Amino acid sequence: MDVVSTTEVPVEDGFAFWREVNSKLWVPYDLRCESQWEPGFRAQVGISDFGPVQATLMTTMPHSVHRTPKLIRQADPEVFKLGCLVRGGGMITQDGQRTDFGVGDLILYDTSRPYVAEFTPDAPVSQLLLLRFPRSLLPLPPRELRRLSAVRIPGAQGIGALSSQFLLRLARHMDELSPLDAARLSTLTIDVLTAALANALDVQSAVPSHTQRRALMAQIHAFVRENLGDPRLTPDAIAAAHHISLRYLHKLFHEEGRTVAGWVRERRLEQCRRDLANPQLGARPIHTIAAQWGFTSPAHFSQAFRSAYGLSPRQFREQCARVRAD
Repeated sequence: MDVVSTTEVPVEDGFAFWREVNSKLWVPYDLRCESQWEPGFRAQVGISDFGPVQATLMTTMPHSVHRTPKLIRQADPEVFKLGCLVRGGGMITQDGQRTDFGVGDLILYDTSRPYVAEFTPDAPVSQLLLLRFPRSLLPLPPRELRRLSAVRIPGAQGIGALSSQFLLRLARHMDELSPLDAARLSTLTIDVLTAALANALDVQSAVPSHTQRRALMAQIHAFVRENLGDPRLTPDAIAAAHHISLRYLHKLFHEEGRTVAGWVRERRLEQCRRDLANPQLGARPIHTIAAQWGFTSPAHFSQAFRSAYGLSPRQFREQCARVRAD
């Protein structure tokens, strides 16, 4: 992930630098900042490319972004942007529609039409995951998509919540992604966005079945990772959260050559292994770490860990300590 930050310039030049960065990285914008925020303005953006999808994680003080007709005539790459707020608050106006949005909410807007996006001054710092992609990537009717301009897709319920979980997890781990991870996530990200937007438009039938399946699996994976510590995370609970039958859930995993319970157990073991290798957690009891990641039986955890890694949890922790000491 490439990172650009106002810390690269003197404090008094922060906002001028940020205006220049925005125009060079994306499309021409008119950025404005209220007088109380401009002195000492600070912002940072991390950029990753997932094939045709560009993901940016922006952390910024309050300001507004204006895409005017004049600026559109200067350059129009015909792309959509979809924002998912990670921290703070924001609002956007396009086609006469003004919408406030909060953490986890999804907002779609079209850079070919004028808009104003603002980071609320109520929060001194906001963070936004912004996905930029060609309009042609979405297999949905353009006329229908226009109805979603500046419309808030709630991140607290339904498929919007499942898509939001996927995107928020992407934001938290962007700096850890390898080029191979990024390539794999390109298709998944578009599939997830397509499913969320089709649901908001009530045109799910327009989405190819393979896209729907891949999007659903991406949402299931994100949901499981977010709830690994819950011992009630059973196949029944996963199916219910995604409004599908238990039989269909098992079918989806079977097509990948996995079982639901086996995939959940592998993810839990990975987290336990990471924590056992962490020297900062060296004093934390093994059974506490196991319970934190959903293992209610210490004996079952020890057996599963040994089966997966060839060592007991205690032996693995001791091995890690010896390696660090050498």
